[in-house]
Amino acid sequence: MPQPVLNILSLIKTPALAKACGQWLKGGRYQLFQVDPSTEPPEPLVQRCGDVDGLLLEEGALEGSFFATLHERGLELPAVLIGPVSGEVLFHGAEVRLPPDQLEQLSYSLDAAVSRFLRTHTPPASSEAQAATPEGWKLSNRLNGRLGYLSIYYKRDPSRFLRNLEAEERSELLDSLKRSYRDLLISYFKNPATANQAIESFVNTAFFADLPITKMVEIHVNLIEEFWKQLMLKGQKNDFLQDYRLALLDVMAHLCEMYRRSIPADVPIVPAPIPEASSPSA
Repeated sequence: MPQPVLNILSLIKTPALAKACGQWLKGGRYQLFQVDPSTEPPEPLVQRCGDVDGLLLEEGALEGSFFATLHERGLELPAVLIGPVSGEVLFHGAEVRLPPDQLEQLSYSLDAAVSRFLRTHTPPASSEAQAATPEGWKLSNRLNGRLGYLSIYYKRDPSRFLRNLEAEERSELLDSLKRSYRDLLISYFKNPATANQAIESFVNTAFFADLPITKMVEIHVNLIEEFWKQLMLKGQKNDFLQDYRLALLDVMAHLCEMYRRSIPADVPIVPAPIPEASSPSA
């Protein structure tokens, strides 16, 4: 069954970045409509947002008044913000941040943005409550209908699982994940807000790419070894590196939570049948 196509409004001012985003999303489930926010007035941009399923944003390309207008009109959308992981929230709490040197993870970040948006914007189930829902819920209803949600995460695309990628694409994704994890470790003990955002960025891709736990541990171990060698060459202490095991445990806890939430609450757990004992031979 073909994957549903979701329309994403790309508001990126830097031409090279806009081109790179288009290349990384080419042929996937996302269709980009690229607009240079510096050449189009804010009001037409706001009007366009009512006809799309999500936003791809470049940090600094839009003024805060644009997002304020969207909030006022109930037009919050799934959003991926291309910019440094800083711990700040630009649009809403369900936005996903992705550094520009990690665009290999763009499609996975959009998956995460849609999923997180629906988790935080799902309307109440009762008919009375639905009748009272504001206009802003229409997008979540539309996305739910188009994606066929069973839970807060729509069915992951197996063709983009790490094990099913071509060798070159798999290598590029792993290199990008390594850069994400490096950012995570650097900020882990310095800035909790930045670290949490970095963990979410890494775990989002790990979940939608079905990254094996063994590969996650391998990325951690290899980076710690790199740090250890650099500190040795500089003659600095390195015994504190063992504390970064907490970062790995934190990442694994976040990933386990994503898998837990992906299990539909209304799906019964059917126990495996107990095989009948064979009757003794006469």
